[in-house]
Amino acid sequence: MFGKILIANRGEIALRVLSACKELGVRTVAVYSEADRNSLHVRFADEAVCIGPPRSSESYLNIPQVISAAEITNVDAIHPGYGFLSENANFAEVCEASQITFIGPRPDMIRLMGEKDKARQAMADAGMPVIPGSEGVVPDEDAARKAAKEIGFPLMIKAAEGGGGRGMRVVNSAGELIAAFQTARNEAQQAFGCADVYFERLIERPRHIEYQVMGDLFGDVIHFGERECSIQRRHQKVLEESPSPALDAKTRKEVGDRVVAALKKLKYSSAGTVEFLRDSTGKLYFIEMNARIQVEHPVTEMVTGVDLVKSQIRVAAGEKLKDVVGPFEFRGHAIECRINAEDPETFAPSAGRITAFRVPGGPGVRVDTGAYSDAVIPPYYDSLVAKLITHGRDRSEAVMRMRGALEGFVVEGIKTTIPLHRRILTDEEFLAGNFDTHFLDRSAALAAK
Repeated sequence: MFGKILIANRGEIALRVLSACKELGVRTVAVYSEADRNSLHVRFADEAVCIGPPRSSESYLNIPQVISAAEITNVDAIHPGYGFLSENANFAEVCEASQITFIGPRPDMIRLMGEKDKARQAMADAGMPVIPGSEGVVPDEDAARKAAKEIGFPLMIKAAEGGGGRGMRVVNSAGELIAAFQTARNEAQQAFGCADVYFERLIERPRHIEYQVMGDLFGDVIHFGERECSIQRRHQKVLEESPSPALDAKTRKEVGDRVVAALKKLKYSSAGTVEFLRDSTGKLYFIEMNARIQVEHPVTEMVTGVDLVKSQIRVAAGEKLKDVVGPFEFRGHAIECRINAEDPETFAPSAGRITAFRVPGGPGVRVDTGAYSDAVIPPYYDSLVAKLITHGRDRSEAVMRMRGALEGFVVEGIKTTIPLHRRILTDEEFLAGNFDTHFLDRSAALAAK
């Protein structure tokens, strides 16, 4: 096992990794920007190093600064959490060159999965069903017209190195194509430094379902079931649950087995998430893979009893997956609500000082957060304040526990999405499990009540 790990992140995920390290008896180093000097991950780590000004580009995304902090504190490994440098293949390579273990997949796998068009082809070659689309990147307007004619309308334009809904456009007709193509390319260039886009056939009213996986350094891979992530706003997940109300036991096993077989073929290691769209007939198509731990990993931890972050650290240290995880079974149902510092009606950011903060508790209730009363939510980073997770014997009990937990969650001084979550948890369509990724678009009244 590692002697000391640097946590190259902030907020609740930094605290989550720190907690796992403490349970493993591993010392921790926190890094922080000047805006996060008073953050809890700085307070509770064994050591802490300031790596720059508030802006991410000058601190959390500054590879030389992060590596320098790792070297002066003499760490054995770096855990990147999610976001920031977690899917940066160059950073993983620099860690290797510096003889520091990167707690994540190999650099070549990060690079492959980061280029969505190539990931799509690699998974298709490994036996996964993919949405019909262009053969790789669509380079120019002539190629766009040709690809669109072959695929048909409606179609989706996607950034090849994208995520989070940026660089994505729906095209319903040939007349919309070129303007949408240019807009998507420009947005992709600004967001990711790469203008490459590719096309996919648009699946209308899809469900977004993802499988949590883990691989070790010996070629073994297992999955931990699926999560339902269809409650989204502008392609950003708002609420997640496991298991999916849309999958039966047979489908769950069949898709899980195919995921494991594909990732064994690719020799995938560490934590990851394989994401699918489910069409109206029930067929699942691979869309992308996130080569890191996910924001919503606690949902899976609650239904499996497996500590995914500890497991991720242990396999990175060279332990075999079968020894790390051991036998487990799926138990009950779990739901996660992302509590963001946003206006629940307009979704405008709401940075500022928290004047009162009270988290709920009780059986089956978990809160992952880096917030506290008098903490400041800075305007420079993701707006996530906390993740509220409930677990029940079935979906109904998990929903009822979530309703009670939301009522008991107090955040004052800033606006949060708690009122929106309360409304979602009483919506008839949601309660029936009959929803898709356009749920919030169609249920505009949820954001207006």
